[in-house]
Amino acid sequence: MAKIASAFAVGLLFGLGLLVSGLANPAKVLAFLDLAGRWDPSLAFVMAGAVAVSAAGFLVARRRDRPVLAPRFEIPTRRDLDPRLIAGAAIFGVGWGLVGLCPGPALTLLAIAPAQAAAFVAAMILGLWLSRLVPAASFRPQAARGADA
Repeated sequence: MAKIASAFAVGLLFGLGLLVSGLANPAKVLAFLDLAGRWDPSLAFVMAGAVAVSAAGFLVARRRDRPVLAPRFEIPTRRDLDPRLIAGAAIFGVGWGLVGLCPGPALTLLAIAPAQAAAFVAAMILGLWLSRLVPAASFRPQAARGADA
């Protein structure tokens, strides 16, 4: 029960942070991304704050044997960039730049302005479903695929 309550509290805090910071406001995000037009740099401070909080969290995690509510830490160890990761990041960036939303803010916006976020969330769910249909092998270079055959 404590694990569910803490997950709810953290999710609520995250959602409130997205609302207060303006990251759930597509117009503000698009203004931040419009470097050649009426650029709004305020979200850079939000992102810098998020990086600082994350860095502090990782420092604390390194000093602990295990988390309070889990048997072990789940910290990624992979450092390689594969084509699937790069393609996903590119699709994410294009979507963010076109619409001004990404998954977290879209779900937050869905709770307070469903008409504005519904199409994005539906497209996001469809994209997640479609991504599972693309085999990871299709992203490997041709020579690597030939070696498996």
